[in-house]
Amino acid sequence: MLNKGKRLLVAAALVAGSALSTPAWAEGLISIIVTDPSNPYWYTEGEVARKTAEDLGYTATVAAHKGDTNTESNLIDTAITNHSVAIILDPANADGSVGAVKKAIAADIPVFLVNAEINQEGLAKAQLVSNNAQGAALGAQQWVEMVGDTGNYVELFGNPADNNAQTRSNGFETVLTQYPDLKKVAQEVANWDRTQGHNKMQSMLQAHPDIMGVISGNDEMALGAIAALKEAGRLKDVKVGGFDGSPDAVDAIKAGELQYSVLQPVAVFSAEAVKQADNFIKTGKTGADTEKQLFDCLLITKDNVDKYTAPFVLEQ
Repeated sequence: MLNKGKRLLVAAALVAGSALSTPAWAEGLISIIVTDPSNPYWYTEGEVARKTAEDLGYTATVAAHKGDTNTESNLIDTAITNHSVAIILDPANADGSVGAVKKAIAADIPVFLVNAEINQEGLAKAQLVSNNAQGAALGAQQWVEMVGDTGNYVELFGNPADNNAQTRSNGFETVLTQYPDLKKVAQEVANWDRTQGHNKMQSMLQAHPDIMGVISGNDEMALGAIAALKEAGRLKDVKVGGFDGSPDAVDAIKAGELQYSVLQPVAVFSAEAVKQADNFIKTGKTGADTEKQLFDCLLITKDNVDKYTAPFVLEQ
């Protein structure tokens, strides 16, 4: 597998895109389908991919399925109708998106997956994702350093339909179970969402008032937890760790509210997916050695937060 987390230097000239279909011209149309651009992570994913495609001479559209496989299927239909030369897709569901990918392939349109995988290999030309296991271990080690190795804690879990959620949770568990005096007293699904993170944190705090830490599968849930802890007057004694490296998380680290965030190199692999699509369109090969490609995550703390130069970009 490729391993590209050594240096994250990518242009961050992001401008708002349109989800409306436009006629293909020049090198053709690349259709980009993300989850939900209201989340800065997915916004960056779509905009970096769009800009990279346009820089390579393609037209590009960005649309969002918001985690709904029916919407995703309809967007694939639109991409087919518009004679897309390639599709960049952040799949809605590890199992449920397989049919959508097959539909595009049947129309002879190559598909390149970013951020999340599907549970079938040999369909997409490439699956480019963060090294979630590596990132989770990195975050959990930092969490212990910041929180300590004794006491009760809780976990906020992402969307169960996304393999990344379980991979991160497993990575946390592998590290944290090495400390016998750390006890996970609750785990709640908050679906990568800030509001759900807030609400689930409120209920966990009521049930387990003695907790000393929260480990979260992404920044949005972590930021929701921070809001709930603030309301309860508990943020000083309950420490929170995040995952994504979002701009809001960076602000929270600077404010001393979030202990760390694990940065996913979404700006890197979104651009790389488009470059591989371009290579495949022109040569019939992606240029990568494998279909599944992992990109290492980086840790953001108060010690290096000033090296965060653009959304999801940390200079090394």
